[in-house]
Amino acid sequence: MASSSGNSMSNSGSEEDLHNQRKRKRMESNRESARRSRMRKQKHLDELMAQVNQLVKDNNQILTTINFTTQHYVNMEAENSVLRAQMMELSQRLESLNEILNYLNSGTDSNNSNDGFETSEGFETTSDECFTTIISNHNNNPFVIMNQPIMASSDMMMFQY
Repeated sequence: MASSSGNSMSNSGSEEDLHNQRKRKRMESNRESARRSRMRKQKHLDELMAQVNQLVKDNNQILTTINFTTQHYVNMEAENSVLRAQMMELSQRLESLNEILNYLNSGTDSNNSNDGFETSEGFETTSDECFTTIISNHNNNPFVIMNQPIMASSDMMMFQY
């Protein structure tokens, strides 16, 4: 019997070794799996950081484009305002000239060879000054027409954005 009990002892020793060996293999496998998991996690984190950096770069580029476009828009608005003001000035000058012509045409008679008007040119000055024309009808009623430069400019306009 001693032999059978010695046999069972040696059996349990080898089973224990086998169990320890399996346990060691499982631990090594778990360690390797944890290492791979940490590597995947680090790789994913690196990819996310690269994506964040790219998005920040794209965002900065978009902001630069928006700022440039906004400045261009403000400049175009200023230019449009100046052009509108110039158009209004020119319309008013045209209306005034048309009124003068209508008035002069209503008071003329047909037997005067130059339609009853005499013109004498004034003096020509620098572009900052004006050019004056004096028109007299046959009754010697003088009309002075001041040909002035257009006064609207972008520095005269106030903008609020």
